[in-house]
Amino acid sequence: MAALDLQEQEQVDALKHWWKDNSKRLVIALLLASLGFAGVKGWNVYQAKQTAEAAKLYGELVKQLGTGDAKRVNDAAAAVAEKFGSTPFASRAQLLAAQINLVDAHDAARAKTQLQWVIEHAKEEGLQNVARLKLGAALLDEKNYAEALKLAEAKHAESFDGLYADLKGDILNAQGKAAEAKAAYKIAYDKTDAKSMYRNLIQMKLDALGGA
Repeated sequence: MAALDLQEQEQVDALKHWWKDNSKRLVIALLLASLGFAGVKGWNVYQAKQTAEAAKLYGELVKQLGTGDAKRVNDAAAAVAEKFGSTPFASRAQLLAAQINLVDAHDAARAKTQLQWVIEHAKEEGLQNVARLKLGAALLDEKNYAEALKLAEAKHAESFDGLYADLKGDILNAQGKAAEAKAAYKIAYDKTDAKSMYRNLIQMKLDALGGA
């Protein structure tokens, strides 16, 4: 029994010695682990709060669309981008504002800046594709054919093949390159859903150039 007590005492002494050497490192490791967990949890809460606030501001922007007040729409879009640029709402807000500026406010310069913002910052490829198409069309209206063509030929999702080919056809047609425009329109026609009304428009463009 005495031998067992002695063995237990040796184990206790060894544990005390280990704790003395390692306690600080263990406590620091546990502290870092707890801080890491708290940090992740805190970040998730922060992200959720940011998204909720961005959604609220985006909702206000959507309300302003019906008023036709370009200034309010632009102010709201700028606020979403400035405060909540990392959320999906920022790019959508910029796209909506750009549409208002192109169609109603006739402010192409501001619209182009907003579309470029989407191209550079959007995390969703679909939004980037739409922004390139809109920016390409705006540049086409300005007869900036070289830059417009770069956007029409930019890498994009396969589902956008028809739209990009159609834009390319418009650019080439505006340059008087009928044969190349017809080839682009043919691709656009083939890549567009047969049930889509948009396909009829492409067919009209082909017919104007002498058909397929």
